Amino acid sequence: MILALGFYDYVTFSALIFILVGAMAVVLFFLGLPGRIAKQRNHPDADAVNLMGWLGFLGVVPWIQALIWAIKETDVVDIRRFPPEEQEVLDIQAKKYLSERTKKPKAKPGDAGQGTSEE
Repeated sequence: MILALGFYDYVTFSALIFILVGAMAVVLFFLGLPGRIAKQRNHPDADAVNLMGWLGFLGVVPWIQALIWAIKETDVVDIRRFPPEEQEVLDIQAKKYLSERTKKPKAKPGDAGQGTSEE
């Protein structure tokens, strides 16, 4: 006995597919919410918050922690999000610091062989 599918069967299948797609869209929206909030607020750990938000589907607690982390104020300054002019100044200062640090003190001509060893 073969049952024929009627109009209401197709309407039911269409409604179920529509509900499943809508539910997936809502789930995906909420999983990405902490990451979007962190990026919008220029959080220095926005990438980590985003990852923790997406992995939060494994348990509710990590997602809640990611959301709190995204909203929480921070004292850390993220230099990656500075304006280009400020970034240029920081690059110049970093090069100056590194060049000063890598310079070795010059040895005086009379210092060769003179140690401070106690005998």
